[in-house]
Amino acid sequence: MTTSPLRDDEQDILSETERVLRRDRRFARRMRAPQRRRWSLWGRVARHRPRPWTVAVLLAVSAVLMVAGITTSEPAVIAVFAAFWPVTLYRVFRLLCRWTEP
Repeated sequence: MTTSPLRDDEQDILSETERVLRRDRRFARRMRAPQRRRWSLWGRVARHRPRPWTVAVLLAVSAVLMVAGITTSEPAVIAVFAAFWPVTLYRVFRLLCRWTEP
């Protein structure tokens, strides 16, 4: 990879391309707007490194919801527990993986 400046013909082509793109309003709007993609959310979740205190809070909330669901048998409490439990397990797993990294 060279670090030398562009040749004159390459610079002319680049300048023309930049000029055309600056005039394109739709392109400029798309470049300013944040890109929302499905994989970006999942990428952030996969890269997330949970902190021990958040995992402890999730475990405590899940335990309280589990006890409340068992004692009351309320469908709403059981549904909230069913939503919290997989998230808690995922965070615990990620935390354990982080602690065991070399």
